[in-house]
Amino acid sequence: MMRMPTSTVYPPCPPRQPLRWGRIELATRYLLAPLAGYTNLAFRLAIRELGGVGLCTTDLVSAIALVRRSQKTLRLIKTCPADRPLAVQIFGSDPAIMREAAQWLEAYGVTSVDINMGCPVEKITRCGAGSALMCDVGQAVRLVQAVVEAVRIPVTVKMRLGWDDEHWTAPRLAREFEQIGVAAVTIHGRTRAQGFSGSVNLAGIRAVVEAVERIPVIGNGDVRTIDDAWRMLHETGCQGIAIGRGALLNPWILRQLQEWETTGQVHSYPDWWAYLAFMERHFELQVEERGEGIGCATFRKPAGWYCKVLRPEKPLRARLMQVRSVEEFRDIVAQIRAHGPPLAWQPPAGYNSPIPVPAGPIAHW
Repeated sequence: MMRMPTSTVYPPCPPRQPLRWGRIELATRYLLAPLAGYTNLAFRLAIRELGGVGLCTTDLVSAIALVRRSQKTLRLIKTCPADRPLAVQIFGSDPAIMREAAQWLEAYGVTSVDINMGCPVEKITRCGAGSALMCDVGQAVRLVQAVVEAVRIPVTVKMRLGWDDEHWTAPRLAREFEQIGVAAVTIHGRTRAQGFSGSVNLAGIRAVVEAVERIPVIGNGDVRTIDDAWRMLHETGCQGIAIGRGALLNPWILRQLQEWETTGQVHSYPDWWAYLAFMERHFELQVEERGEGIGCATFRKPAGWYCKVLRPEKPLRARLMQVRSVEEFRDIVAQIRAHGPPLAWQPPAGYNSPIPVPAGPIAHW
């Protein structure tokens, strides 16, 4: 169910050319960014059903684990024909292994390969991967070039501004990547030293946009509302937006952005009942993909997000976050539905709902 439109007047969407991903033209310029533990197949399919998606990206996966055919890693990249276009994000520091992983993914049938150079957590960077690659421009270029030359599908890179405020290497890297054939770059507007604290630096993203000549630059970070998206597009000049945490809090945001771009207004105003229905659909897809036992266990993590949005009573919240069966889930939902929305409920974009993130660069996500 949707709320009646409000009288909100939105700023006009900055005009842009269609977003091209190598030789592929995406349906929209609004992308689902990778989020470890959340952007699995079930969530991607649920988001796609709402509309507005240009491309989805999987959780980041280890290139070496992929080469070794780790069953856990293969589950992370599980997909289906409805899950297109799709990018798989890989991380690693060895060009030969990254190349082999990319070739396997091309044969697997993904739309593109995304190289992670943005993850700030220590377990990734201490191996020379993630944000650590931004500290050695030469090594980063060699690694990316090895992947680009190994496959025919588009290769993209997601990175931060740099290791810290004294070392913004993203503009130089983007320029180098364009010259070796990278199809696009996504810039999270924070440094590794920031982790997930503070705010994105839109001027930093703009510096990356101005450093390249042809390839699209995708802005990422802190976009939760139409006004946030307008600032990202207007102040940076980026060609698209990748949204991660904002899509968890408001799964309709990609559809809303597309409506804003095409009509100047937002027509999809989900109410509390719509959020409840989306949670049910997400759970259904999760169980369909993983089976009842594992599906329930893996749903407990996103259940925390739904509790923040739906605000069920404490006993029901506790049960939802420990759900063990489909029957129990249905009983919980029936009780939540019977209680109805809490007083003065607002959609998440209407207030600054707390979004949990790692406490710092060495924290676990």
